[in-house]
Amino acid sequence: MAWVYLFVAGILEIGWAYSMKKSEGFTILVPSVITIVAMIASFALLSIAMKTLPLGTAYTIWTGIGAVGAFVVGITVLGESANAMRLAAGALIVAGIVMMKLSTAD
Repeated sequence: MAWVYLFVAGILEIGWAYSMKKSEGFTILVPSVITIVAMIASFALLSIAMKTLPLGTAYTIWTGIGAVGAFVVGITVLGESANAMRLAAGALIVAGIVMMKLSTAD
């Protein structure tokens, strides 16, 4: 169950990053509130997952899901650049997440 909590925490991290971008520096109310609520929920689920998962594994995977997810949202929703170097960097992050998961016995 810890892996489910960690995955949902990572998805929430993507959500709060996107909402933060849309809040325009916390000057727009609805995205600002979504950012704060999603942050709190993401941290709470991460802390629950860390009860059983190793710190390094949980934190690395959480940040990796958030980083890659925000990268994908940036390209697909916000029209950010998708050049070869950025795509390779994203692929390396995904490879690191997979390796971290495979290295954990839980």
